[in-house]
Amino acid sequence: MGTEESSNAGYRQVPGASQAGAARMRAAVQHRYGPPSVLKSSHIGIPRPGRGDVLVQVGAASVHPGDYFVMTGKPYVLRLVFGFRRPRHGIPGRDLAGVVAAVGKDVTALRPGEEVFGWSTAGTLAEYACVPADHLVPVPANLSVLDAAAVPTSAMTALQALRDIANVQPGQTVLVTGASGGVGSFAVQIAKAFGAEVTGVCSTRNVDLVRSLGADHVVDYTRTDFTRTEKRYDVILDNVEAQPLAAVRRMLRPTGTLIPNSGRGGRWLGPLGRIVKARVLSGFTRQQLRPFTSAEKHQDLLTLADLLATGQVTPVIDRTYPLDEAADALRYIGTGHTRGKVVITV
Repeated sequence: MGTEESSNAGYRQVPGASQAGAARMRAAVQHRYGPPSVLKSSHIGIPRPGRGDVLVQVGAASVHPGDYFVMTGKPYVLRLVFGFRRPRHGIPGRDLAGVVAAVGKDVTALRPGEEVFGWSTAGTLAEYACVPADHLVPVPANLSVLDAAAVPTSAMTALQALRDIANVQPGQTVLVTGASGGVGSFAVQIAKAFGAEVTGVCSTRNVDLVRSLGADHVVDYTRTDFTRTEKRYDVILDNVEAQPLAAVRRMLRPTGTLIPNSGRGGRWLGPLGRIVKARVLSGFTRQQLRPFTSAEKHQDLLTLADLLATGQVTPVIDRTYPLDEAADALRYIGTGHTRGKVVITV
């Protein structure tokens, strides 16, 4: 990742941050959409917390496929949200964990020196991030900052899919494709915590990992096509969508729920075409086809903190990269074959 000087990257800086001698921080910055090579290691002003904000000294930040899509600006529909010509926020990343460095005057629940984790909409691949206080919760005592950084977006996606969309109940059968990936590794554990019988689908090299996460059954897709087996499921969380929709539907029980969740699709509209098709089909069958978009919620982060504290959920870390190698981290994410989470240390 190249190096450059920059006075700002979408942050509100501390007063005088652009002046010589002012407080500066390292950050991964992009000024245009494109491949990982657009990321540059820059020195910019440290952001200033507002009344309800927390300034976090970032210890680690995780990245996921959504960060890769936003970096590239594809599918193009994303640009309606993140900036039409260039990224609205020049610093990538959404998930983080670290130490509270300062708090705004209206913040009472968190204090300097406390370890926290959560999400930011203004970028996390930097030494400091300014985050609304309700986007953060304390790191459980049994968890490292590095592990905590791996949790927010992927684990909340898994939690909301299984609890809010599928309403998973004890004794139900749940199948998770991409069971060794970021969302999938959390989904296997959360479904088990809900009392479900879980089947994970993964490649040969990840069979032991998925079994160690608590899966009752593991299907190696290089040897067995899960859509041609006899078992039927109450819930299928399809994080890969490698099989035709009709073939996956056959694996559902008559009133089962299918949640497509790969996020991939055409260069213009991404997965929107499949989402529309799934919603239309839902009107003609008792089966529920429920694509969804996860939304970060403070209460859900607290729920995950409890699951982490009790050992029911443990993050899986594939690789770690230093901040200066953020481009390599996102390049690896782009391969689509991560094993758990990719974390950038700061």
